[in-house]
Amino acid sequence: MEISEDESEATPCPIAVTQEEAIVEDVVPAREESPPVEDLPYDRDDWTRAPPATEAMYKEQVERVQATFKDEPDDWDMTMVSEYSDDIFEYMKKLEVESMPDANYMEKQSEIQWHMRATLIDWLLQVHLRYHMLPETLWIAVNIVDRFLSKRTVSLVKLQLVGVTAMFIAAKYEEIVAPSVTEFVHMTENGYTREEILKGERIILQSLNFSVSSYCSPYSWVRRISKADDYDLQTRTLSKFLMEVTLLDHRFLRAKPSLIAAIGMYTARKMLGGDWNEAFIFYSSFVEDQLVQGHAYLIETLASPDFGEQYVFRKYANKKFLKASIFAKQWACEQWPSIAQSMNAMILDGAGQ
Repeated sequence: MEISEDESEATPCPIAVTQEEAIVEDVVPAREESPPVEDLPYDRDDWTRAPPATEAMYKEQVERVQATFKDEPDDWDMTMVSEYSDDIFEYMKKLEVESMPDANYMEKQSEIQWHMRATLIDWLLQVHLRYHMLPETLWIAVNIVDRFLSKRTVSLVKLQLVGVTAMFIAAKYEEIVAPSVTEFVHMTENGYTREEILKGERIILQSLNFSVSSYCSPYSWVRRISKADDYDLQTRTLSKFLMEVTLLDHRFLRAKPSLIAAIGMYTARKMLGGDWNEAFIFYSSFVEDQLVQGHAYLIETLASPDFGEQYVFRKYANKKFLKASIFAKQWACEQWPSIAQSMNAMILDGAGQ
């Protein structure tokens, strides 16, 4: 299954509208933003966090590996800046917390729901590939959408405008040659005007306090983790597909980019018959038990009957991406019954404690 290159550049969105109003007309301040996830008390509903005692045990396991594992610096690869990489990633750990959206922001919205967000992201995936933009542009755009919706209440008729404006901002920040605002108008089939997108850009950037560069996509982390298997092409390609699948699932809004990268690599390793050894723990800073729940969510999504209709599936069904989505969905459908049974057993055990 391959993607046609002859499709029209104008990509209709299922939630597209044609009203000529600016975002600000239907945007009102939402409730006060929640504190950063690191400052919140333990929440049993937050699958990314364990009870304090368990978290301390995980941290101890990671520190034990970091103390004994011998890392071989990539002195031959200037792009890896081995002299500064540890400091860089420590700094990124702080930044990724600051750029997290509110995982429960849909409770503040009056007209939109999670499935509408998934439809918008699916459309952004199409636009992103059609215009051959960099991977980081997509991740930045989705992060801008979620952070903006965490701060503002948006009507349904403005949701696509938020999405296309977020992509416009991300492209200006990340791309060497970004599509013009006129091209973004064309992407919406003239559903919005040039002036609306430019006005939306001002509103979004002001709402986010012009903070765009603080976001570090999972791609930054997966490059580091890939060192554990000597940058295996199949594993990295498969993990990139799996990470993009998380964009459609609002449950992953709780996960930091470093955790999404680790879950993507862990799931790819499982699918290809590999394990999560000390090298992966060292470069990811996550032990296997921290990745199991996210892994189960991914497999559940892949095994769903309608997943084949998602654009991300069709994108990665192309031989350019080693037909990663076809392989992953087949594996997920075979493994999901046993994984679901194991997860249900864990839930029952947890409820009984």
